[in-house]
Amino acid sequence: MPPASKLTWLFDLDNTLHNASYAIFPAINANMNAYMARVLGDGDTPADTDHVNAMRLLYWRRYGATLLGMMKHHQVKMHDFLREAHRFDNLTDIIRAERGLGHLLARLPGKKILLTNAPHGYSHEVIRHVGLHRHFAEHIAIEAMHVHGRLCPKPSRILLRKILARHRIVPERSILVEDSLDALKAAKSLGMRTVWVTQYMPTNPDLQARCGHPASPVVTKFPVCVDVKVKSVRDLPGSLAKLGCLFAKSV
Repeated sequence: MPPASKLTWLFDLDNTLHNASYAIFPAINANMNAYMARVLGDGDTPADTDHVNAMRLLYWRRYGATLLGMMKHHQVKMHDFLREAHRFDNLTDIIRAERGLGHLLARLPGKKILLTNAPHGYSHEVIRHVGLHRHFAEHIAIEAMHVHGRLCPKPSRILLRKILARHRIVPERSILVEDSLDALKAAKSLGMRTVWVTQYMPTNPDLQARCGHPASPVVTKFPVCVDVKVKSVRDLPGSLAKLGCLFAKSV
């Protein structure tokens, strides 16, 4: 394993450090659908549910984020979309996270950066509630994901390349911890090490629909973009030996 001062961990937030599929993603999906129905409607009548769902998934598949499609094709402002999608009456009541994550992060050698497609206000409230804010040296939320004036959220390789350069991170000495295979694939293509967290992935079709996810393909083989697969971030200390071997091979 590289010296701690030269090792950087980049952690996703939703469905990596907490269970967003439990209630948060369904709430965001409902908020997003209501906002999109107003935007896609005729000014008097909101668009119907089938049309909203079709457009949301189309933009997700085409651009990697529904927000990008709404900005490109409907002149929606980023901050308006994020504000409407992340309206919660009781956010802290619906956060579900494992205990002891702060102790876990403290045990991991190296610098930690939070890298999330969620807005800063929401992500800051979540990590404060679960007691993780003090463990991150940097907090990169979607508002900071502009490259050459264009919004480029994960899984953008251009974004990851910019982050590596700005923070002087050597790709081979960094680890992305994520639930998204698309993000891990982008990181792997840049030479980063990757950890796939799987326990919060919604596999039930009804839950996928409530979370706003398209039907997930069944992964029957170990993805080539994944160096280490864990059920929970709590399993990371047990994976340090495996990651250490990978780093040794890259020297």
